[in-house]
Amino acid sequence: MMGKSWDILEGACQHCRRCRLWEMRTHVVVGKGNPNADILFVGEGPGQQEDLQGVPFVGPAGQLLDKMLASVGLTLDDVYITNVVKCRPPGNRDPHDDEKAACLNYLRYQFSLIHPKILVCLGRIAATTIISPDFRITRERGQWQERKGCWMIATYHPSALLRDETKKRPAWEDMQAIRKKWDELRADAKQ
Repeated sequence: MMGKSWDILEGACQHCRRCRLWEMRTHVVVGKGNPNADILFVGEGPGQQEDLQGVPFVGPAGQLLDKMLASVGLTLDDVYITNVVKCRPPGNRDPHDDEKAACLNYLRYQFSLIHPKILVCLGRIAATTIISPDFRITRERGQWQERKGCWMIATYHPSALLRDETKKRPAWEDMQAIRKKWDELRADAKQ
């Protein structure tokens, strides 16, 4: 992928045949939101609605994510949202290691285009792919790590919150911490 452009990324994803997920996809799901955002949210992969519409987080989990963002005063103007894999795994199963590896350069390219100050992993799959293969979402969510000028944090995936209401309070606390960190970074940038 020579040069830095969203058109190059879109084209590469549309023509990708690096893993078998392309055989079943309706649409490649690259991302949505502000391509110059300070905050990048990364989930695991598209679900059924996302595959049908070609846009991430538009189903029930996406509607909950929208509410979570709004609860701390964030909109799609403030964030960019994508997934580790760009094609839907069959039956919404977890992406296999080879599928994640096949898409990882696309995610890295998105990161280089956006150059976010904050990266939020939504769920275990994103956290084990991005932060650490040994990451434990129930133990380590809500903990900040800084790498090369980017602050990273993991929280529960919105679909987990739909299945288990007890996770909503910790996820709300994580969203508040994300908003606080963003405000701090913006204040530091103004000094």
